Amino acid sequence: MRCAGTYPPELQARLMDQFFQKLWYQGQARWLSLLLLPLSWLFGAVAALRRFCYRRGWLPVVRLSAPVIIVGNISVGGTGKTPFTIWLANHLRSQGWRVGVVLRGYGGNSRERALLVSVDSDWQVVGDEAVLIARSTDAIVAVGADRVAAARLVIEQGAQVVLSDDGMQHYRLKRDCEIAVLDERRMLGNRRLLPAGPLREPPGRLSSVALTVLTRRPGAAATARQADDAVVAVASLGPACSLLDGAERALEAFQGRPVHAVAAIGNPGGFFTALRAHGLQVNEHAFSDHEPLRPEQLHFGDQDAVLMTEKDAVKFSTQARVAMHSQSGQGYWHVPLQIDLSEADRQRLDEVLVEALTRVVNIHLPG
Repeated sequence: MRCAGTYPPELQARLMDQFFQKLWYQGQARWLSLLLLPLSWLFGAVAALRRFCYRRGWLPVVRLSAPVIIVGNISVGGTGKTPFTIWLANHLRSQGWRVGVVLRGYGGNSRERALLVSVDSDWQVVGDEAVLIARSTDAIVAVGADRVAAARLVIEQGAQVVLSDDGMQHYRLKRDCEIAVLDERRMLGNRRLLPAGPLREPPGRLSSVALTVLTRRPGAAATARQADDAVVAVASLGPACSLLDGAERALEAFQGRPVHAVAAIGNPGGFFTALRAHGLQVNEHAFSDHEPLRPEQLHFGDQDAVLMTEKDAVKFSTQARVAMHSQSGQGYWHVPLQIDLSEADRQRLDEVLVEALTRVVNIHLPG
């Protein structure tokens, strides 16, 4: 039997990620989750102490000159947070706000305290999610381990409101509104703290946020809302876009023969389920979240189309895309994830935003 240490590092990380996803969300190996509980208690104690120190003022909290909205969660793994951040940035822009988005830049190797991101930025420096947000919005985007420095940078560039993507536990940054995003189907998994479960903070932390957003994935059955004031963000897959020339093709056009589905995101299964909901025959290729993808990894020895997430598509240069298409008769495509809210839920969200923004800047949403 081959020991784990003999596998390449990327494969080791992928296998470990898949194992913990099954442990946390599918209830497998429950005995291990119980064995890990002492570490979870220690993790919870440290997290609680850290938050207590910020609340008491023993650790400094920085108030900025523009309102700050946190879009985050208390769990690890994909919840649809970044697609919702993109939707929210575009929604605020439609209301007349100049939006800045700050994030850690996971998957990138930048060591800068704060770095501006453009549509042409190298994802290996700033991270795949940062490039995706820059390409999908008109927001001013910055990454950095120092979220305060990144927020100051986008404000200097003209941002009137700051969205912090995945900044709920970054307590040094004073926030005016917190929006927690949960996957409606997976919710909080086994509800245990890391490493026995997927939670960074206890479930009770959600009672302190301004709004909970439940993302409903394509192909997933609707479930009962977990809170009366939660809103549902319905995610749907748009037409596939060619990596070569941007040409669009309806997903139904891929029916009738197998396709390869590639996903290096927090919840690859959600992408595969969504494709199957469109009637596609899917060969799954799941990778770890933010894992670098090389063209040779996506040569599967046949002529079947390769569909990937929009976040993964930013990892390939123009030259790489041309080379990839020459290897496949069906080509390579990315499939965007689109978010929509019902009119009632949109009004509920706007009420929360108005309350937070007017409390800080004493004005109402433009328009």
